[in-house]
Amino acid sequence: MNPEVNDILEKIRKYRIEKGMSIVQLSVESGISRSHLYYIETKQTIPTLDTLAKIADALGLKLKDFFV
Repeated sequence: MNPEVNDILEKIRKYRIEKGMSIVQLSVESGISRSHLYYIETKQTIPTLDTLAKIADALGLKLKDFFV
């Protein structure tokens, strides 16, 4: 896996934990299924930009936060 993509996927989990959210809570807030979020966090799938934007919004972040 591309190191930049790996970093983004790790940030999703990091930010979720920092916000004190479970995968279930993030699922409800983002409208993304729990299983899809699980596959993203365990690096089994790569999210689209639309999915990343939904995750960022649910976490109270900007999309660019995943790329810096």
